[in-house]
Amino acid sequence: MKKIVIIGANDFQRPLIRKAKDMGYQTHVFAWREGATGAADADYFYEISITEKEKILEICKQIQPDGVATIGSDLANITVQYLAERLGLPGNSEECIKNSTNKYAMRKAFLLAGIPVPFFTSVEEEDKVQIPEYPVIVKPTDRSGSRAITKVNNSRELKAAITAAVSQSFEKKAIVEGYLSGDEYSMETISFAGQHHCLAITKKYTTGTPHFIETGHLQPAPLHTETEEKAKKMIFAALDALQVKNGAGHSEFRIDEKGDIHIIEIGSRMGGDCIGSHLVPLSTGQDFVGMVVDIALGNAPKFARKQEGMYAAIRFIMDEKDLQAYYQLKETCPEIIREFVLDSQPGSHPITDSGSRYGYYIVQTDSLEQARKILGSVS
Repeated sequence: MKKIVIIGANDFQRPLIRKAKDMGYQTHVFAWREGATGAADADYFYEISITEKEKILEICKQIQPDGVATIGSDLANITVQYLAERLGLPGNSEECIKNSTNKYAMRKAFLLAGIPVPFFTSVEEEDKVQIPEYPVIVKPTDRSGSRAITKVNNSRELKAAITAAVSQSFEKKAIVEGYLSGDEYSMETISFAGQHHCLAITKKYTTGTPHFIETGHLQPAPLHTETEEKAKKMIFAALDALQVKNGAGHSEFRIDEKGDIHIIEIGSRMGGDCIGSHLVPLSTGQDFVGMVVDIALGNAPKFARKQEGMYAAIRFIMDEKDLQAYYQLKETCPEIIREFVLDSQPGSHPITDSGSRYGYYIVQTDSLEQARKILGSVS
């Protein structure tokens, strides 16, 4: 039996563990025990932090896996690349992972490739920074999940935003960059041997200014074909600039009032929030997670015939009103509900980032109007 090492075991990693087992692979999963809901699904579970790369490598030398993978985590993606390179397994380069997990390195790679970028600079907590124009966005250079993201409108707000971002950064740095206007989207891609394929475009819903925590996602995004093609052209060029060759990609961007595309950031891994693991197969019929497993083993991804006319949405539970909206939907349209997760009761703690939301529910429908209505009370 072939073996696959999976880095991470939280709720968003469980589909990968289960898919690999369904595909006939023996699963060896590494993660810290706390929050490791996927541990029960693994053939072998190792209670080791995903950041302990050297320790994991020594165990992997004994396992002798045929592939190593993760989904939805920049931190796990760093360890995946480290292991793949040293074990001679398929993956992306160290330069690719550096560019796609550090927002400052990413902006520099885009600039070098001629891809339009806003003003940007990297700062430490006590650095003085000259801002050419407000508003700006401040966030940690090396974190994801909406952690410590702040829209800053003037110089009085800047210091506090930098302090918050630096406190969440592993390297204790923040990136300050020009604010990009327009509706927010993401593109879910799969790459193999440097060839990129767009699986879906997702419309993002957030809390808006100042912290932009995701409240829901709709797929496929209702965009004109011309706009989709423009987005594909720019995103594929950006993936090349980051040297993404193999595996999933999650590219966040905005479309302004002129229809121009502005890249926010790109991860060389599947997006979190169930976007790739749940929404993509529900809206397109494509087995995105299965593709990730295939590529980790050095195999070309398998594409299904594209499913037309279906919409998938995830709505996050941010307060009691959202929870009641779910219960109402369960009474009126239970047939469209695909998953419901309630991690904690609304109001039990403050929501500060994506990881502190109370839960979510996922729906699949053939009505764009219905999907939009479900997300209608979120901004």
